[in-house]
Amino acid sequence: MKKAFVLVVLFIFPLVAYLFFASGINNFGRLPILTENIPNVSELDNGVNLDDKITILGFLGSDIEQKKGNAFNLNQKIYKRFSEFNDFQIVMIVPEGTEDKVKSLKDELGALSDVDKWNFAYGSEAEIKTFFQGLKTGLYLDENLGTSYVFIIDKDRNLRGRNDDEDEGIKYGFSTTSVAELNNKMEDDVKIILAEYRLALKKNNANRSK
Repeated sequence: MKKAFVLVVLFIFPLVAYLFFASGINNFGRLPILTENIPNVSELDNGVNLDDKITILGFLGSDIEQKKGNAFNLNQKIYKRFSEFNDFQIVMIVPEGTEDKVKSLKDELGALSDVDKWNFAYGSEAEIKTFFQGLKTGLYLDENLGTSYVFIIDKDRNLRGRNDDEDEGIKYGFSTTSVAELNNKMEDDVKIILAEYRLALKKNNANRSK
């Protein structure tokens, strides 16, 4: 009897656990849409586009030197992890006139990784404020038109986040000042949205082959 019990624990239980968690991923592994159809960054800067891209969207503001630590955290914890995906990009919205500061930041980031998918969109103060309001997050830009929060935007320009976060309830953005938040929450959420699109692509390919 003991031997049979040990066999069940060693072989059957892991199988049941695997099936449970696998079904959980299929049923619950979808990142909620919190704001639909946000504006396109191309309205500010026609050199940058959100359509058909999974975008990490941020607002560095004019005090870029003070936000370098935030950018480095994002680069190390999120960008380097996901930059291999063709449809992934980071877009930072910055005020007009900060071109030299942006170049300096890109040069420093470039010493750590490629920066091909780091994009910067320039806008006026009024344009940036209007664009940020279009996210409908309840958050605010600081006096330099920046925020430490970044946002996950899907290919249809929907803002994705959490509607049952254990700390905040509805979670629109992720703080780049917190390495723990980037590691423990944002990385998981980016994985989920990438998995969504990979699964949809597989289904489309399977349907075409029928």
